[in-house]
Amino acid sequence: MSKKKKKGCFILIIFIFILFSLSAWMIFKFYKKFFENKIQIKNQEEYLFISTGSNFEDVIFLLEEKNYIKDKKEFIWLAETKNYKKKIHPGRYKIKDGMSTNELINLLRSGSQTPLNIIFNNIRTKKQFAKIISEFIEASYEDIFNLINDEHFLSSYNLNSENVVMIFIPNTYEFYWNTSAKEFFKRMYKEYEKFWTKERRKKAKKINLNLREVSTLASIVEEETKKNKEKKTIAGVYMNRLKRGMLLQADPTVIFAIGDYKIKRVLHKHLKYKSPYNTYLNKGLPPAPICFPSISSISSVLNYENHKYLFFCAKEDFSGYHNFARTLRQHNVNANKYRKALKRR
Repeated sequence: MSKKKKKGCFILIIFIFILFSLSAWMIFKFYKKFFENKIQIKNQEEYLFISTGSNFEDVIFLLEEKNYIKDKKEFIWLAETKNYKKKIHPGRYKIKDGMSTNELINLLRSGSQTPLNIIFNNIRTKKQFAKIISEFIEASYEDIFNLINDEHFLSSYNLNSENVVMIFIPNTYEFYWNTSAKEFFKRMYKEYEKFWTKERRKKAKKINLNLREVSTLASIVEEETKKNKEKKTIAGVYMNRLKRGMLLQADPTVIFAIGDYKIKRVLHKHLKYKSPYNTYLNKGLPPAPICFPSISSISSVLNYENHKYLFFCAKEDFSGYHNFARTLRQHNVNANKYRKALKRR
């Protein structure tokens, strides 16, 4: 090989070496920027909430605010390269400590948000319910509250603004954060239909109550006691009264009618309050549930205890349990015991 050719080969090798080295350096820099730069957060994990309707600029603002990106230009370049700009997915995303820029973009681009559990129980009013649910999902309090009072919307489900509470069975439900009020309602209605199995519907028919009536009586039981052991007995008392055509005379219905939950003792003046929910003035069950009855209370009605009790009042030991009586005379004795205990206290 001539000296000229050798020199040419040498120059080519040097050029290839330089090109290879430059490429390796660029790859190294790329790796450092997008794979080695890690998100640092105080906790092991945090959550990023991207609202419905957000655009790429909104996401960039959120990420900068959270200090999840160190170099805005480099982040935008990689995000555009991965076509994330056209694939913005709203939702609740789990951000882990040590996550790289590349991992962050892949997560947001995939739309793989982390679901959450909605838990609700011991709910009395629709306002309270709407407030609690709005703390879990993207839908606002106003959106939820307005929807469950929208007579036109509810009519398509054969519901109204009073009995709508019957479809919200207190339990734990998995939802995605970016859930609208209508999406939430539709899901809860499906859960309601799923809850009312053939077996439960058969039990309701056997005791001559429809689903609304079961929920309504269950709501009274719910307000009367927090002791699950007593619920079937109390449900039995009210069923006995219904069968005999007696007034239910349930104090919780009076409190609901008045709308003042600060009332600790229902007095004679309260009993005169005119309302279809006042069971001291109106026979039978109220028009709709007076709270959001729990599964245990619904079950207590469907499986109420067969006995001959017609009355009950709080025990004098303030345990939260009740004394039951078959006759008014015995009930008055029990009530007197409780009143004396109150005076002593």
